Amino acid sequence: MARAANSGPVPVVVMGLGAIGREIARASLQSEEVTLVAAVDTHPALVGKRLDALGVPSPIKVDSELRRAAGRGRRPVVLHATGSSLPAVAEQLLAAVKEGHPVVSTCEELAFPWVRHPDVAERLERAAQRSGVSVLGTGVNPGFVLDRLAATLGQTVGAVRHVLARRVVDARGRREALQRKIGAGLTEEEFDSLAAEGSVGHVGLLESAALCALGLGMDLDEYEEEVAPVMAHEDIPGGAFLVPRGRVAGVNQTVVGLVDGQERVRLELMLALGAEPPGDQIVIESDTRLRVEIPGGIPGDSATARLVVHAAPRVASAESGLLTVLDLPAGR
Repeated sequence: MARAANSGPVPVVVMGLGAIGREIARASLQSEEVTLVAAVDTHPALVGKRLDALGVPSPIKVDSELRRAAGRGRRPVVLHATGSSLPAVAEQLLAAVKEGHPVVSTCEELAFPWVRHPDVAERLERAAQRSGVSVLGTGVNPGFVLDRLAATLGQTVGAVRHVLARRVVDARGRREALQRKIGAGLTEEEFDSLAAEGSVGHVGLLESAALCALGLGMDLDEYEEEVAPVMAHEDIPGGAFLVPRGRVAGVNQTVVGLVDGQERVRLELMLALGAEPPGDQIVIESDTRLRVEIPGGIPGDSATARLVVHAAPRVASAESGLLTVLDLPAGR
């Protein structure tokens, strides 16, 4: 049961002012449910700058410390967007929680941390319980398309035998940092080397598989992951840089979830410059077969920002602890 919500817009502070953080700040300013009260980033080039100098129409100045930026009184919700790796951002999250801040984060591994990082998940759960606040990881993927949306559709059918969720994204319209992250422009050998280290590709597909299974009433006992390059068969312009023919255009990732050796969940993500046709697809096998397609797909960065902002008031009034998106109400 949720705690009684405070009246009026919920105060929020954006932590991390990269491309996604700035998108979250803009979405916060457009929302009637939240009020942007502060911005935090430790990068020396950003500290002290006004947000309007960063393309966000607000006179708020960037501070390097959450405690100073948040001030006294009601603890604002921290809208956290500093990294994808949970171990890398865990201390930031713990510090915010210990200061009494609810947190909504874009950290992909936080969306369902019990598979990869159970120890960090337990630390966050204990800290959140002690401080009486909630912590949530969300976004488009993980957090919506390949997990929560599938789980919502699954409420209309009987026992689910199998689910396939596929997302194809043309990365030419995405930020340069993401294009680099998916290996665009690398040779196949460079890609394979970085993939072996876990340094290239999308983060969070396994977390989406775990969330999807949970929402559909499955208890997976094994996961199989595959990361492969998508090669450019011709020069691909239109992104942040030209990808020459024969170089990597992006990534094709698959996660399969198994129960007693039998495939029950299959998530497929192609994220590449020139990937086509872009779109999202979910196929659920049950007593009724459901097939849902979203031509063009749900936008990535802008939708992530909206999902984070929409979650803030719900997390502010939720029971304390570490949440998943499946704990949120379906509507706004």
